Amino acid sequence: MSHASRTPAPDSSFQAENDALRAENRELRAALVAASEPQKPPDRYAQSQVRFRTVFDNAPLGQKIITPDLTIRQVNQALVAMLGYTRPDELIGHEILEFAHPSHRADWQELQTSLWQHKLPAFSLETCLMRADGSSFWCLVHSVLFPDDGAELGYTILEDISERKTLEASLKRLYDAQETILQLATHDLKGPIAQIELVVDLLQREIISRSGHAPPPPEMVHYLALIQEACARARGLLEDVLCVGDLDQNGLEKRPTDLLVYLAAQLELHRPEARKKGIHLVLDLPAEPLQARLHADKFSRVLGNLLSNALKFTPAGGSVTLGLRDEQGTPRFTVQDTGIGIPGKLHAQLFDKFNPTRRAGLHGESTTGLGLFIARQIVELHGGAIWLESREREGTTFFIELA
Repeated sequence: MSHASRTPAPDSSFQAENDALRAENRELRAALVAASEPQKPPDRYAQSQVRFRTVFDNAPLGQKIITPDLTIRQVNQALVAMLGYTRPDELIGHEILEFAHPSHRADWQELQTSLWQHKLPAFSLETCLMRADGSSFWCLVHSVLFPDDGAELGYTILEDISERKTLEASLKRLYDAQETILQLATHDLKGPIAQIELVVDLLQREIISRSGHAPPPPEMVHYLALIQEACARARGLLEDVLCVGDLDQNGLEKRPTDLLVYLAAQLELHRPEARKKGIHLVLDLPAEPLQARLHADKFSRVLGNLLSNALKFTPAGGSVTLGLRDEQGTPRFTVQDTGIGIPGKLHAQLFDKFNPTRRAGLHGESTTGLGLFIARQIVELHGGAIWLESREREGTTFFIELA
C-alpha cells in the first residue's frame, strides 16, 4: 500500500508577517521616490504681495500708488483719513490733482515730469492738499518709480507737516522782527556812542588847556575815563552783535592768502597793547611759504579775539605767541600764552553764546561773552575746527585747523 506526499499548509501568522513586511517595503520605496522628486517651490510673489499689503495698509503715513497720468490706483487708510474721507474707493480712480490746492497743482505736474519724463528714480516735494471739508494742509511727499506688469507706477508716501510749517512761519516772523529791531538799535546806537566819545575827547582837551601847567582835577580825569571805558564796552558789544547777525545771513568769500604775511600784520595790531602791559609778543612761523583760502577780514576777527584774550589773562613779563605749522598740507594756527590758564570745568562752555563763565581780565577788562562764540562760527564757516589746551597757572593754547 503506497502513501501520496502532502505539502503542509502555511502557518497563518507567518503569512501575515510576510504581508506586513511587503507593505512596509512599498511605503519605504514610495517615500524614497517622493524624496528624490524636486519639490514645488513656494509662491514667492504671493508671499511678497502679502507682506507689501500688510506694510502698505498699516503704515501710519499716507501711502498711495499712482499711474503716469497721476490717477490714484491704490491708497491706504492713513491717506484716506488725512484727506478727510472714510473709504478708499472715494479716492481710487481719481487724479491726485483733484485734491491739490489750486495754488500747488504745478507741484504735482513737476513730480509727473520728473518721474515719468526725466526718469528720475525718486522725487520729493512739499505741497499743499485740500481735505474733503475744504480745509488745506501741508504735506511732505516722497515718490519713487517701480515697474508693474510692463508699466511704471509711482509709489508715494505723504506726511502731514502742517504743524511744522506753522512753527516755521511763526519762528520766521519772530526772527525777522527781532532782526529788524536789532539792526535798527545797533546801527542807531553807534552814532550816539561815537558822539559821546568825541565830546569826552574835547572835554579832556579843554581841561588840559585851562589847567595850564597845573595838573587837571583828578576827579574830572577819573570821570571822563569812566565814560570812555563805558563807550568802548558798548561799542564792542554792538560790533559783536552785528557780527553774529552777519554770520547768520551771509556766506564767506574766501581767497588765497599768504599766511606768513597775513599773520605778521595781525600781530602788529596788538603790539601797542602788549607794550603797555609789559607782555612780549612772539611770531613763530614756518620757514617755507604757506597759503590758505580765507576771508581775511572775518578770520582776522578770530585771531584778534584770541590775541586780545591772551593779553587780558597774561601778567606782565609773560609772553603771547602766534604760531603757524603745516600739518600734512593743513595749516594749523596757535595762540599760546603764559597766563593764568583756564580751569578745566570752564572748557565745555567757553565757545557758548553769552558764555556764563566769562571772566574779567587781570586789569579789569570786560568781555561781551560773544568773542569765542563768534570765533568758532567763523572757523567752522571756513570748514575748520577750533579747540584749546589749558591748565591753571600754566597758560593756554588755542588751536585752529583749516580743512
